[in-house]
Amino acid sequence: MRHVEIRNKFLDFFKAKNHTLVPSDSLVPAEDPSLLFTSAGMTQFKSEFMGNIKGFTCAVSCQKCMRTGDLENVGKTAYHHTFFEMLGNFSFGDYFKDEAITWAWEFLKDTLKIPEKRLWASVYDKDDEAYDIWRDKIGMPEEKIIRLGQKDNFWPSEAKAKGPNGPCGPCSEIFYDYGEGTGCGSEDCSPVCGCGRFVELWNLVFTQFERKESGILEPLPSKNIDTGMGLERLCAVMQEVRSNFETDIFSAIIKAIKDMMDSPAEKKNNSDIYTIADHIRAVTFAIADGVAPSNEERGYVIRNLIRKAMMRAKNLGIQKPSLYKLVYAVAKTMQDPYPEVMKEHQDIAAVIKTEEERFQKTLESGIPMTKSTISLFKERGIDELPGDIAFELYDTHGIPLEIIKETAAAQGTNVDEAGFNSLMQKQREASRRSSKMQGEIFTPGLIRVKTEFIGYDKSESFASVIEMMDRNGNFIKEANVDTGIVEIILDKSVFYGESGGQVGDKGKISNNDTEILIQRSGKVQDAIVLVGKIVKGDIKVGDKVKAEIDADYRMAIARNHTATHLLQKALRKVLGEHVKQQGSLVAADKLRFDFTHQKALTDDELARVEESVNKNIKASHNIKVEEMSLKDAKSSGALAFFGDKYEQRVRVVHAGTDSRELCGGTHLNNTAEIELFKVMHEGSVASGIRRVEACTADRARKWEKEYQKSQKDKERLLKKKKEEKLFEKERLKESEQAVDLIIENGRDIKGIKLIIKCMNNQNMGVLKYISDIIRNKLKQEYLLFFVSLQQGKTGILLSLSNGLIKKGFDAPMLLSKIIKPFKGRAGGRPNMAQGGIRELKGVEELLTTAEKILVKELE
Repeated sequence: MRHVEIRNKFLDFFKAKNHTLVPSDSLVPAEDPSLLFTSAGMTQFKSEFMGNIKGFTCAVSCQKCMRTGDLENVGKTAYHHTFFEMLGNFSFGDYFKDEAITWAWEFLKDTLKIPEKRLWASVYDKDDEAYDIWRDKIGMPEEKIIRLGQKDNFWPSEAKAKGPNGPCGPCSEIFYDYGEGTGCGSEDCSPVCGCGRFVELWNLVFTQFERKESGILEPLPSKNIDTGMGLERLCAVMQEVRSNFETDIFSAIIKAIKDMMDSPAEKKNNSDIYTIADHIRAVTFAIADGVAPSNEERGYVIRNLIRKAMMRAKNLGIQKPSLYKLVYAVAKTMQDPYPEVMKEHQDIAAVIKTEEERFQKTLESGIPMTKSTISLFKERGIDELPGDIAFELYDTHGIPLEIIKETAAAQGTNVDEAGFNSLMQKQREASRRSSKMQGEIFTPGLIRVKTEFIGYDKSESFASVIEMMDRNGNFIKEANVDTGIVEIILDKSVFYGESGGQVGDKGKISNNDTEILIQRSGKVQDAIVLVGKIVKGDIKVGDKVKAEIDADYRMAIARNHTATHLLQKALRKVLGEHVKQQGSLVAADKLRFDFTHQKALTDDELARVEESVNKNIKASHNIKVEEMSLKDAKSSGALAFFGDKYEQRVRVVHAGTDSRELCGGTHLNNTAEIELFKVMHEGSVASGIRRVEACTADRARKWEKEYQKSQKDKERLLKKKKEEKLFEKERLKESEQAVDLIIENGRDIKGIKLIIKCMNNQNMGVLKYISDIIRNKLKQEYLLFFVSLQQGKTGILLSLSNGLIKKGFDAPMLLSKIIKPFKGRAGGRPNMAQGGIRELKGVEELLTTAEKILVKELE
């Protein structure tokens, strides 16, 4: 049974049990800053688990997941992955343990036809309810039901004893038994044994408690079900293989890797092959979801995976960048559930190829750097490269430990691997922490109320205050002028809460003698939070108020938002459909748009983009907004931003000739209201990601005027520089013509030509130029002393021949001796020194002093 059929059977099974099929969320969690990547099926349902039900109480999904906490085990074991798919069914206050266990058993035994004798279960040792269901309803023999403690069968693991606070509960795991001929061979072998005979298939989590301080578990009013089953493990069971890497999910990728290898012996190196196969899947899907390689957060993880895979490829004899060639195999294998990856596979491959080439250059420069670093320590008598230095070479400069060790061995030294590994372990622990939910599982005091947004076609309305908080986030019932800043939630709001890249509205709310200036509007869960300052009166929860937005401020934001849609369409038209939004800011004074593209835009491309947007503005297209299902919206070709989370019903905004985007923001009625669009800046924000900043209407006109003025200023400056350069050229020519006279007027002292000359209004460059000409013309030893007065400053140059240096003369020492009485300062090389005197009363005194000292030195 192929992975496509297994996946569909699971989804269809629970759809038949009245579960809503929810598409996989992005690998980038839209509403969870505590996670680098989506790491479990429940991540996108955190709001529902807290009681914010949005149209369904039961859901089923096949979720793309990424975990990097066990990166060192990938390729070594049969089951560890960075990228994997998690099958899951969920209940938000609907069914509980009985149905969860019964349906899991029904799916495995009846739908997939897995023999009963192969299935075991574990339960939390204090969960008699789950134990009884397995024994009495399912009919599983008691010896196959294993009771385990909270470390193994409680979620989060050991939450009761160690936290964090928040929803938690026991779990029941289902195991597959590969049979007595596998593993340790012991008669009492069970899922507790780590010999490999048993593999965990499915984890059923029964979220029924809320952990309070001191480990107190209080029953939740609404009990939830959260299950997870790795698709790759299930495929291994169904396809009767012992390793996930032997399933049809990986077969085409592994074949493509082996086709790139020359040595038959190396084709048996499964660890390296499996690691590459895993990492290329992770990288492909991450880039498809908008994560580009970089040195920060998610991008750093992807860059690291590419580099690790490249080093594994080198172990296999693949020396040139080749990982990008594997993207097609990944896309082809996964095209049924994820057709978007196949559609974009060439663009994904281009990003990976660029990153491979960059790392290749890093290695080319990194090996000499490593050699020189090792040599420095050897010169100090240290025969082992310290672990922290090796880690810096790895972490800062991207040089793998394998390369550092090889380079060290070639120079007859070692690397402190223990020190390196200690620092690496700390980094891994930090990675594990960042890939899990931090602290409280859900924010304490989570806002549970909802605000109805009614501001698409209104600028004011009456509403009721349903929640208030002080500036510290504490819930309060009333506030007055002395309270200062307050956060207010209304039952319905014309204020748009900051989200989707668009800033929130400003304005005021009032009633009778009360007035509150709203400085910012945000969004928390389903509530719009208004942050404002009470300037008059007081306010209480339950009060009726009038809410008014700043209409001019909203209009400016709407201009920039509609213009952003036109900009994205123009970029895709000019650069290609590989352009994908990576982030945006829609403010009142400007807009910012980040997108995927491998190189800087040319002036011609920027001009064409700007022209395309302004053409749509002049065409006066009406803005059309439609509501439809998410599925229909995507089928229509409407663009969606990977960082946003969408409901099942969405708004599609049509702007200009052919711009269609999923968008919940505020927009204009007609493109002509934008008036004018100007690109202010284009640049890079990360590898493969560009940024355009632009403005509209009055701000665009002002910017254009300032830009034209700056261009004229640049032209004037350029003209001035050209004139100065020409003048400089003339002065050099004049100086060159005067060189013979300067030499002729010099003195001969014991065969040494001494030249002392005041040359006013000449810069140091001219003095050096003349010095060079004299050096080339003279066939004898020489000593030159030049002084120039220019714009109130005194510049001095002393130059001497190499023959004098051999006799012990030093230019900086001579010059310092001359200008010391004048409080001057000097510096330079043995053959040439320059200096200056801040306040020189008379140049003749300086020339006389120089002549006395230099003549005496030469005689």
